[in-house]
Amino acid sequence: MCGREEFARGFRIALQRVRIESRCEIQEIRFAGAWAYCWNHLWVTVTPLKGSPQRREGYTLSIFGKNSAGNRLLVRDANMLTLEPQA
Repeated sequence: MCGREEFARGFRIALQRVRIESRCEIQEIRFAGAWAYCWNHLWVTVTPLKGSPQRREGYTLSIFGKNSAGNRLLVRDANMLTLEPQA
C-alpha cells in the first residue's frame, strides 16, 4: 500500500468483513533531528463477521519524518506480527 487514501480505502473494505481489536506497548521512542522512530509490541485480534478470531502478535517499527510545516508524518512502517498457534 502506498498513500493515505489507499490505506483508508483498504481499511474501510476490510471493516465490512471483520472486526479488529488491538493494543500495543511502546518499547522505545527516539528523536534525531527531522527523524524519529517508535518501536512497539503489538497484539491484534481479527474476527470475521462469520468465523473464528485470529490473533497475531509481534513487534513493529515506525519511522517518522517532518514535513515542511514541521509536523511529524509516518514515512515507513514494518511489523513482525505472527499468527498465534491454534489450541
